Amino acid sequence: MEAKNNWMKARIAPAEIEKYLRADGTDFVDDAEILRLLAPAGEPEAAQVREIVAKAQAVQALSQAELATLMRVRDPELWAEMRAAAGAIKRKVYDNRIVTFAPLYLSSKCVNDCAYCGLRRSNPAVERRVLTMDEVRAETEALAGQLGHKRLIVVYGEHPESDVDYIAESIRTVYSVKVQTRKGIGQIRRVNVNAAPLRVDELKILHGCGLGTFQVFQETYDRRAYARLHPAGTIKSDFRWRLTAMHRAQEAGIDDNGIGALYGLSDWRFELLGQQAHALEMERFCGIGPHTLSFPRLEPAVNTPFLENPEWRVSDDDFERIVTLARLAVPYAGLIVTARESPEMRRRLLPLGVTQMDAASNVGVGAYADGQEKQKGERQQFILGDPRGLDECIREWAAAGCITSFCTAGYRCGRTGKCIMDLLRSGAEGKFCKLNAILTFKEWLDDFATPETQAVGEALLQKELDEVRRTQPKIWPAFSANVARIVAGERDLYF
Repeated sequence: MEAKNNWMKARIAPAEIEKYLRADGTDFVDDAEILRLLAPAGEPEAAQVREIVAKAQAVQALSQAELATLMRVRDPELWAEMRAAAGAIKRKVYDNRIVTFAPLYLSSKCVNDCAYCGLRRSNPAVERRVLTMDEVRAETEALAGQLGHKRLIVVYGEHPESDVDYIAESIRTVYSVKVQTRKGIGQIRRVNVNAAPLRVDELKILHGCGLGTFQVFQETYDRRAYARLHPAGTIKSDFRWRLTAMHRAQEAGIDDNGIGALYGLSDWRFELLGQQAHALEMERFCGIGPHTLSFPRLEPAVNTPFLENPEWRVSDDDFERIVTLARLAVPYAGLIVTARESPEMRRRLLPLGVTQMDAASNVGVGAYADGQEKQKGERQQFILGDPRGLDECIREWAAAGCITSFCTAGYRCGRTGKCIMDLLRSGAEGKFCKLNAILTFKEWLDDFATPETQAVGEALLQKELDEVRRTQPKIWPAFSANVARIVAGERDLYF
């Protein structure tokens, strides 16, 4: 116990907070300004709204004031224009790709006591585990060899048994796994991490292990709600230690970052404006905004009374508004909607600018290798809304005209940070990544798809190939040769 307490006391480095504050000692979340922006009522002028939307369509991040103006739109016709613009921006920046991934929870031990979390330390109903490296390997074999995933978001509780050394070792272990598939080799090519805030020296260790995107969600940008939900004396109670996590990641050389809020902890409008302040601060601090924005919404968890009737529960209609507004507010960012949401809700959000969704997800620690099909509340942080398999999701997305991308080439070619942001803003990244999306989609269809999904997928694939042949004739010979090599059994080819 003493060792754990000493570990907790050493986690926060005050100097690695203070250096990122403004000259007057404040941070970038201005509560008074957000409340001021939320005060006006009434419908904004249509001309003003269309001017703001045009700025978004030029792939420029909106100011907080511009976002607040769009929040006030209630006119159905104007709102329909905003929805259409959100979808158009997604297609301009990312084309019709949906990137897929799976969450991999490696630990359920945590020193924090967040009121809304099933894994809080005071919850006796949860089974506590930290996977061994052999167990990490088994989980990865199931994900890469049975399901065909190429990209993971690996999730850790904040605990001395899952510290930075454990995180680094688990990343290396995941990357080491190679599994024979139907025609090739299955392996994870991109390990993203969702973890607690870390120091710069620790983040440099992870950067050296091939860490992909580093995610830290603020949970709530409303510091009053934050204080109520995160008990004093816990590491997580330090609002600014969490708020400056992305500053430290950038300083450590990790230039691919994801941010988000847990919607339902406070007024969603405050959260969205706080998230926008975070995106703008990242642009100011390092010249690049967040690569991804996430929108987890409160879901049930075992023995967690807070979730039974939360004051700020977000309705489906408001959640649709959140995603639409976020696409307009940060038009270059990837938008992640996870399997917390129901299949129906994910279908509803797909046309509004979503770029990433997980599938075949299991948030129970050790559940993939165990073959756990039904959810077990005592083994997981929350209950998923969409437990469908990867094959079914890919078939549905293909039928909707979306190609599933397993591509990780950009990260391995150095297209991260400012490079990727410039390509996203110009629209070039969507066209460039389409080529690699096709190659990875064909690879997955040949290695893992059921006959029904293969039929739907191949029909979409042919349309995509015809489009490349028509629109990119100069690259077609080399590209079609790579497609032929995939058919012949080669894997991990990319431009």
